[in-house]
Amino acid sequence: MHTVYLSLGANLGDRSLNLLKAIALIAGRTGTLSAVSSVYETPAWGFDSENDFLNIAVCVETGLSPLEILSATQVIEKEIGRSEKTQDVYRDRLIDIDLILFDKLILQSKDLTLPHPLFHLRPFVLEPLCEIAPDVVHPVLQKTVKELLAELLTKKPS
Repeated sequence: MHTVYLSLGANLGDRSLNLLKAIALIAGRTGTLSAVSSVYETPAWGFDSENDFLNIAVCVETGLSPLEILSATQVIEKEIGRSEKTQDVYRDRLIDIDLILFDKLILQSKDLTLPHPLFHLRPFVLEPLCEIAPDVVHPVLQKTVKELLAELLTKKPS
């Protein structure tokens, strides 16, 4: 079995319901949920929006491959009403599911990069992830989630 960490966010529609639907579908299609963080409300990151996000992190124990997890989460996003993902353009969304970590795998393909290339720069990913996996080590940076969050928070202007 593999240990996978996902980050979920929603800032349109019934945000809480969208997260609950996504959690249920992830649990039903990808494996066993072993942890779900609290919900964090955060401003949009990378673009301006009047709509704050609700964000969570989940841990899944799975027998699926990274690309199978990616495919399953993309189908779930579409079922909840998400339009196609765009590269490097951020916007409001009903649901967003990002594959953050898959075991200690380092992977770079045209379809998927692991670990997620920006997660260590995103407080809305690190805060919920730190709640459920503070001692998990970033396989490239060789720092724990807790250390990455502390570094990010000390860089914030006061």
